[in-house]
Amino acid sequence: MGGAYIILAGAIMLFSWMVSSKLKSKFELYSKLQLQNGMSGKEIAEKMLADNGIRDVRVISVAGQLTDHYNPSDKTVNLSEAVYNHRNAAAAAVAAHECGHAVQHAIGYEWLTLRSKLVPVVSVASNYMQWILLAGILMIKAFPQLLLVGIILFAATTLFSIITLPVEYDASNRALAWLENKHMLTQQEQAGAKDALKWAARTYLVAAIGSIATLLYYISIYSGSRRN
Repeated sequence: MGGAYIILAGAIMLFSWMVSSKLKSKFELYSKLQLQNGMSGKEIAEKMLADNGIRDVRVISVAGQLTDHYNPSDKTVNLSEAVYNHRNAAAAAVAAHECGHAVQHAIGYEWLTLRSKLVPVVSVASNYMQWILLAGILMIKAFPQLLLVGIILFAATTLFSIITLPVEYDASNRALAWLENKHMLTQQEQAGAKDALKWAARTYLVAAIGSIATLLYYISIYSGSRRN
């Protein structure tokens, strides 16, 4: 399993790098596609929220790149400076996507609710699981239960990454449907937004696959120790 895992991990890392590079190039491309409606990411977000009857969510600007996110705790759509101020297809796609999460929150979308409940568990697991897994492998013969604890913690983060998939894909679908139904973009701009969000979603898919593969690797180590 060790050699097979190394090959699999290498393949996943390569695929992750390819997807990340493709995503970056796609966003650079669609950042040059200026919107004919002249709206900024902030204005796109505010209109999508209003059209969905959401009045208690603020749209704010945050520093950094790819820092865009929806925060359900304080009900804010946080857009990076490039998205908040810019008026292109990439900015429209990201702004609408993050508002898709706000819509999910407003209607009680079950997958988002489940993911939110897992956040405290995943936060604790992320802080300790690597050390516990390392110690568990080093002490596998004397104290195999320690590795099992690490596996359980890692399984929680893996479950979180799996649950994230429907949350992200649904937010993108809501965003694209709204952009199209409200005729916010031209046909070319809509195609660009769809392509950009498609590649963004694939980063979450790669992360989930990598997490599952790593979890199976740790399980195989534990199972092997039990057989021995």
